[in-house]
Amino acid sequence: MPNTIVSPSLIRAALPFTWMAALAGLIGFGLRRADPVRRDSHALTPPDSRGSASAVSKAESASAATPPPAQDDPRARLGQAIFFDERLSRPAGTSCASCHDPRHGYAGNHGATIGVAAGSRPGHFARRNTPSVLYLRFVRRFQLEWDDEKEYPEASGGFFWDGRESSLSRLVRQPLLNPDEMNNPSEQAIAEKLRSSAYADALRLEFDGVFDTTENTLEALGLCLEAFLTSRKMSPFSSKFDDFVRGRAALTALEGEGLALFENPAKGACSGCHRIDPHSALPEASLLSDFGYDTVAVPRNRELPKNRAPAEFDLGLCEHKDPLRHTEDPWFCGAFRTPSLRNVALRERFMHNGAFDSLRRVVEFYATRNTNPARWYPSHPFDDLPERYHGYVNRSTPPYDQAADEPPRLSDHEIDAIVSFLGTLTDRDIPGE
Repeated sequence: MPNTIVSPSLIRAALPFTWMAALAGLIGFGLRRADPVRRDSHALTPPDSRGSASAVSKAESASAATPPPAQDDPRARLGQAIFFDERLSRPAGTSCASCHDPRHGYAGNHGATIGVAAGSRPGHFARRNTPSVLYLRFVRRFQLEWDDEKEYPEASGGFFWDGRESSLSRLVRQPLLNPDEMNNPSEQAIAEKLRSSAYADALRLEFDGVFDTTENTLEALGLCLEAFLTSRKMSPFSSKFDDFVRGRAALTALEGEGLALFENPAKGACSGCHRIDPHSALPEASLLSDFGYDTVAVPRNRELPKNRAPAEFDLGLCEHKDPLRHTEDPWFCGAFRTPSLRNVALRERFMHNGAFDSLRRVVEFYATRNTNPARWYPSHPFDDLPERYHGYVNRSTPPYDQAADEPPRLSDHEIDAIVSFLGTLTDRDIPGE
């Protein structure tokens, strides 16, 4: 590890950690990682649909992260109308759903082929790959935790790839105002579009004085979008895997093998970050993410226009400037939040920079990043991260702890098996417009 710039003991003392914050963390998101186990042929048999008491408590704790609005909530209906409204960009024609496309699991690239989404104007592109907005009600607020046995603190939660926003209702303003995304010139311009919308009267019925001030209008917009994005239908739990854990379906032999490899810490070790509990009959116990941050050193995406400048780097979490939480400290440079793998097979591009165009290549990268670095980095290892941060790249946990002269932990067949299992995470009931 590189030399620590600030003494961990000093930072540890400065971190805001009260008993109230600790209690909120326990209540807000209570999933606990189950010890990985190797699944043999009997893994194809669904678990007991009744589940265990511990599984029930874990799933209930996870569900408490953001209680979903009622199915017939008028704010959720308004939020859905806003989400699909193509008038809300400049020029018109780009809605939230243009990039967060239901056909791609509420991710997508809006017709672009370079790894990130196209904006409302030709030649403009989002900075990062579009994350899915399904299952957002399980994402807790951004926080830091420091285990006494760890050299550095661990971050988790928050929205966007870098966790820079903890409020969904505030988050939605950013893409609307971003000149490379929906390109509205001001909050006043957004408010005027809402005032003249087909659902303006419904907004008036729901919010007193909604159009009296721009802030009132933007606050209502945020609350409606938050209600839609955290509604139960946006967390459908309707995949084959969900049927499997409920005892209603069986996995194929290849899918079952992939699940076993996914959990096995000596093979895929995927569940170390993409948390899963196939022994629980409650799908909520398998969110397929711990919502933590990791520095995996994804290869540079040379298709992105901004990357034509050699000195241009996306540093992830350490660009989230929060001195109280020390997110700008060097050990967070290059760290991005772990996405949920639910509906991952529907996505067009993968990783924060869209560097990979197939799910199989993602698994291949994880399996061979260290054993065959030349395959991924044409010039030098970790080519999308300044050299001064290379010491913070994850090289200690499987599958990143191998040397270049060692065989990869996963064979081609085993990679195929993991990809097959990931296909079972696709929901049948993804809501549309």
